[in-house]
Amino acid sequence: MITSNTSLQAISAELIQNYTLLERALFLQCGDCVIQLQSNSSPLLDELAHYFRHISIAPTTADMSVIAIDCPDPVLACPFQDWPREAGKKGRKDVFYDIEGARLIRKFRTGMVFLQSETHRVAAGPCLANPNQVINFINNQHMNWLQQHNWLICHAAAVVYNNKSYAIAAFSGGGKSTFMLRLMDNENINFLSNDRLFIRDENGVEAEGIAKLPRINPGTIVTNPRLQGLISEKSREQLLELPQQQLWDLEQKYDVDIESIYGEDRIAGAKPLQAFIILNWQHGSEEDCQVTKIDLNKRRDLLAPIMKSSGPFYQDKTGNFLTQNAALNEQNYLSILSKVSVYEVSGKVDFAALQSYFQQNISVEAK
Repeated sequence: MITSNTSLQAISAELIQNYTLLERALFLQCGDCVIQLQSNSSPLLDELAHYFRHISIAPTTADMSVIAIDCPDPVLACPFQDWPREAGKKGRKDVFYDIEGARLIRKFRTGMVFLQSETHRVAAGPCLANPNQVINFINNQHMNWLQQHNWLICHAAAVVYNNKSYAIAAFSGGGKSTFMLRLMDNENINFLSNDRLFIRDENGVEAEGIAKLPRINPGTIVTNPRLQGLISEKSREQLLELPQQQLWDLEQKYDVDIESIYGEDRIAGAKPLQAFIILNWQHGSEEDCQVTKIDLNKRRDLLAPIMKSSGPFYQDKTGNFLTQNAALNEQNYLSILSKVSVYEVSGKVDFAALQSYFQQNISVEAK
């Protein structure tokens, strides 16, 4: 039985068991942070090396190490608690249990278990069958590092144009990924982030993403010629027969390999943040699409789609973990975003009109 007094070393050993780590390791340059990944599975390292190929580097001194053990579901006797889902999300996803200086997190659907601490970072379970969860765990380490270095997490996509970044937030199902990928039809616009964006104000507001490729739903695919190869033509025809709202609400994730679809060197690093675009439009609206420059201090209702919980993996500089239902601090967002242009998009959903407005108005402000 694991209790709050069980040592970190004992739990780490129980997860790693007698599996042998390969001599080979993967090194990732995540912004200013270097992460080393070790595993007992060569196929898993191959898959992760391909996914992270744009940030893979030669072996060097790492800021932190992650171990991924591909094995059957770990059986841990400990009293896990449910981590609350975000508003609008249903079903159980994560359960957790805290010990001194560490947190155990189990993914309810897959049985994957993660040990998060300042010194031990272990993923154990059917990793090869669930590589996306290992990818997320690696990215969580970078996210922790960013927040420990004064970056603020946002629920937003972002692109880079003329060495300036542009963030896109939306209410649930609002189309931030769809608009972000539509913007990338312009070969001078590069990908920065799809769902997690970090901002800070140190000699000017900056934005940085994480190494997570876009995961999109069918509604984003069917109307974008670049993406239609992700599904069969028959599937596309069937999807287009659905009512628009039903198509838009359909949850079925597909990965977008930016370099394969849009070309090499289309993934950007941290850049000054020029503007934040908030999609507050509606599919059923009969009003024309409108873009209005706003003051977030006067429109705090539009902070909701921007603010993001750091989640169960977050551990601050002092080693403390985020607690359940921890309140988000609106003032942290307002103090930074008051220094950049913020736009509200209202009326009916019209990606072509918004794309044109971006090129003719929003992007030219940086010149």
